[in-house]
Amino acid sequence: METNLKLETKSPEPEKIKSMFARVAKKYDRANNYLSFWIHHLWRKKLVNLSQVKPGQKVLDCATGTGDLAFEFLNKVGSQGQVIGTDFCPEMLEYALLKSKNTKLPIQFQVADVLNLPFEDHTFDFTSISFGIRNVRDPIKALQEMARTTRPGGKVLVLEFGQVQWPVFHEVYDFYSRRILPQVGGLITGDKEAYKYLQNSSAQFPCRDEFLKLMDQSQAFDQTQYIPLSGGIAYIYQGRVKA
Repeated sequence: METNLKLETKSPEPEKIKSMFARVAKKYDRANNYLSFWIHHLWRKKLVNLSQVKPGQKVLDCATGTGDLAFEFLNKVGSQGQVIGTDFCPEMLEYALLKSKNTKLPIQFQVADVLNLPFEDHTFDFTSISFGIRNVRDPIKALQEMARTTRPGGKVLVLEFGQVQWPVFHEVYDFYSRRILPQVGGLITGDKEAYKYLQNSSAQFPCRDEFLKLMDQSQAFDQTQYIPLSGGIAYIYQGRVKA
């Protein structure tokens, strides 16, 4: 009999995670750009292109932060579509709202927890989350909630850090993520501990087939797959919601 996959890491504490993101919100975008050498924008574009989202469709982006992935979807669905970004940290959404003033297309942001989404069943064509699911106390429940709000045949898409497999690149990236990333992130935001958490959580969170097992345990999808990005620094996961 197949046993359920158990997360070996300690479950994130919601109030501590919320407080951490509130502290770094003001300089979050700047830190992301410098620490990833701007590559995280290309990863989000890749996810949106893989989704095959079309003009006029509806998208929910969970743990949207300052809204980068939501804005990428907005460019595709256009004025006839709908994009809603949610996050449980109001301070992060303040900066998403500021960025929304630079677009002429309508977009909505609201405070909500991915574990308890305030939307009816089958509301959206696509539901997404980028660099957020490893911060959730119960990832399987989050996947179920995302699937619940997505129409049958629609897609749930996850962009998340993982662990590099290539031997030489693994050593280089491991040194960068353990020694350099927390230092630079701390200098930019004034919160070194937040970027130590980023490194530790990314190094331990299930990726590749192990994350697909979490998707299978949600019993919400009839197809799942993953796509590695930049040698396995990050991964895109997508699941088609069961009819």
